[in-house]
Amino acid sequence: MKNNKRKTFSRRVIVQMVFFVVIIPFLPLLIAWRWRWWEAWTYALVCILGFVISRALAARRSPDLLAERARFTRHENAEPWDRLLAPLVGLGGGLIPLVAGLDARFDWSPTFSLPIKLAALSVILAGYGLGSYALIENRYFSGMVRIQADRGHRVVSSGPYRWVRHPGYAGALLAYLATPFFLDTLWAFLPVLCLTMVLVIRTAREDQTLRDKLQGYRDYAKRVRYRLLPGVW
Repeated sequence: MKNNKRKTFSRRVIVQMVFFVVIIPFLPLLIAWRWRWWEAWTYALVCILGFVISRALAARRSPDLLAERARFTRHENAEPWDRLLAPLVGLGGGLIPLVAGLDARFDWSPTFSLPIKLAALSVILAGYGLGSYALIENRYFSGMVRIQADRGHRVVSSGPYRWVRHPGYAGALLAYLATPFFLDTLWAFLPVLCLTMVLVIRTAREDQTLRDKLQGYRDYAKRVRYRLLPGVW
């Protein structure tokens, strides 16, 4: 058991986790070198604490979930199309703070008012809350789209899955769309737009995969009609 855990959370996995969980959120501060930029500090802390708290709560409820997510690049039965889309999602998530840091360093964009920033922060927190709720509720919340027969994969219809079929993606989109307003970066809307398109495509492909391959999902889709946004899609 200990050997399997050590193999799952290898040095490579730990290095990747530190890079994406710690370094990426601090990119705006590291690039702009503006250490009094409270919005960037807040953004970094929200990202890091959101990750740590959500994973801790998810691990308490589903102890094997973190191992499933840590092995996401090594699943042999992952959908072929997601081997392209999943890395694009990770790349897009990293480009947003990178562009925000460059924008602040070279003063490309005007600043938004405090009420707009506070509203954006509220949306970011709501997005993280929704995504975390989905992660905690769904023990099959893998980092790669696959049918997890080895883990007894079944339809999850509780928690936020009562409202939309893919609340994790919905929460991520909320956070991504609000971030440029909070960090005063109009240019970050370019990677946000690209990332939104990738996530919409991934949602559609995943939804079709689950319809075709996961028993009970078609009936669930009839009960919960919308994928991402209630009343729209």
